[in-house]
Amino acid sequence: MAELFRPLTPETWTDLEQLFGLPGGSIVRGCWCMHYRRTGTNSGAGEDWKQVNKQDLCDLVRAGTRPGLIGYVDSSPAGWISLGPRAEYLRLQRSPVMKPVDDTPVWSVVCSYVAKPYRGRGLQRQLLAAAIAFARDSGAAMLEAYPVDKPDRSHDDFMFFGSRSLYERAGFTEVVRRSPTRVVMRLPL
Repeated sequence: MAELFRPLTPETWTDLEQLFGLPGGSIVRGCWCMHYRRTGTNSGAGEDWKQVNKQDLCDLVRAGTRPGLIGYVDSSPAGWISLGPRAEYLRLQRSPVMKPVDDTPVWSVVCSYVAKPYRGRGLQRQLLAAAIAFARDSGAAMLEAYPVDKPDRSHDDFMFFGSRSLYERAGFTEVVRRSPTRVVMRLPL
């Protein structure tokens, strides 16, 4: 079980680098949770973009943004959850699935990742619980997520949005379904 959750700050940056370097991190190593913060067509493909994404996230953190939480197991970084005010995620505005439901100010959870060596221990549920507390403590009144909802199991590496059941267990409810396999869920804080 996770012992600690810390916001991503300049002081914890190297922990995120270590975490993303672990087995199972190929997707997060490419995106660095910047995909939904950008608009445009070329926002994350190729080796050059991996470095651009990493540097841009580092710059955001150095500027004072706390874009998520790192979860630790036995003092080692083991998991990550990315969240923040929806307005910071420009790509969500245009998404046919994740576009705004209404004018309610929300915080969005856009990524949850647990490194392969730590999967199967309930860390993702703990990360979500810590994210809920972090959002509430940061003044958010509503938390929104965009989980996968389909009968067949997806490969773990492609479940960065999380599953519907993960969010339901945490008290989220579906507010709209714009895709057969994806829903928008919310939790009032």
